[in-house]
Amino acid sequence: MRVFVTGGTGLIGSAVVAELLGNGHTVLALARSDASALVAEAAGAEPLRGGLADLDILRAGVAQADGVIHLAFANDFSSPDALARAVAEESAALAALGEELVGSDRPFVTVSGTPHAPGRASTEVDPLPTDGPVGGRGRAVTAVLGLASRGVRSTAVRMPRTVHNQGTGGFAGLLTGIARQTGVSGYPGDGAQRWPAVHALDAAVLFRLALEQAPAGTSWHAVADEGDKVRDIAAVIGRRLGLPVESVPSETYGPLGPIFATDQPSSSTHTRQALGWEPKHPRLLEDLENIQP
Repeated sequence: MRVFVTGGTGLIGSAVVAELLGNGHTVLALARSDASALVAEAAGAEPLRGGLADLDILRAGVAQADGVIHLAFANDFSSPDALARAVAEESAALAALGEELVGSDRPFVTVSGTPHAPGRASTEVDPLPTDGPVGGRGRAVTAVLGLASRGVRSTAVRMPRTVHNQGTGGFAGLLTGIARQTGVSGYPGDGAQRWPAVHALDAAVLFRLALEQAPAGTSWHAVADEGDKVRDIAAVIGRRLGLPVESVPSETYGPLGPIFATDQPSSSTHTRQALGWEPKHPRLLEDLENIQP
């Protein structure tokens, strides 16, 4: 299958591209810069120059592909306005990609986060949030899944709060970065809240399986660790960096503060049973041992 991939040079995307190429697929990768294009080429993909806001380029990519995997996101969490702009940009891109696929029965795999289910681990049947800081993402992904009724084999792979590789990535990576800046390995509240996690290389396998097998309108959970306590994550970061480990105000984390403070474990039992996905790479707390002082 020739697969058009957005975000193919990021932490998750580079793993997905390698997984696709290693399993007989070819990749057309959206590249927003010359540097990204070189990275895509070096990985064995064909670059298509353009960004997520270039809707005509996105449509051209779809026209050249047998399927689409969308991973790109601005990842600007510096302010509520910046996050809103990133969500709006992605929403417009998803709508353009989806419209181009209508009536083709081609697969369209998009990405979202695992939802929050008060008092328990969320499952694949729980709805995505459609309000709050990233509610717009939930609405956009729900619209993509709705394309199942219009001849698109649309699916969503829901990612946990930390997707990691060699000690970097996701919410745990943000904690590490803030710890380096502030001199404290912090966690919001009492740190008992749990974050799910997955290794990027395991997540990449699930994206391929969804592309190849997933029925239209379905959601899947790329969850290896159902929930690690944030204070345990902060403890490893503090030890690796030689920093004190303390509770800090949720405002430390800007617009993501309310999300950081939420207990949000998640299950992947259905995903493992239905698609035969089985994580094999190091779990989060083990992988964080790769953090360099």
